[in-house]
Amino acid sequence: MTNLEDRRNAFEAKFAHDAELQFKAEARRTRLLARWAAGPLGIDGEEKIDSYAGDLILADMREKGDDDLFRKLKADLDAKGAGLSETEIRAQMSRCLDEAKLSLSEED
Repeated sequence: MTNLEDRRNAFEAKFAHDAELQFKAEARRTRLLARWAAGPLGIDGEEKIDSYAGDLILADMREKGDDDLFRKLKADLDAKGAGLSETEIRAQMSRCLDEAKLSLSEED
């Protein structure tokens, strides 16, 4: 029975570790998105960019998945007349997530 419990505990530990890494990657991705969006939005200064990143993080927590974050970004960019398509924004979201995951893996 110990072997089965050991396997279960190892699986649970891996699941928790993977979930933590995903959470960190998504938070880092959102900060990278804030930096990227700062240009078209006319946001300058570290404090303002950090504040906007916080706004994006809050938006991303409203519902499961990335659609809430996308809608916030799209609405903000549209309001400033940035003229970025859904495809361009989603591609940037994907690039930022890849960059975030890479930087986390380099830290380990």
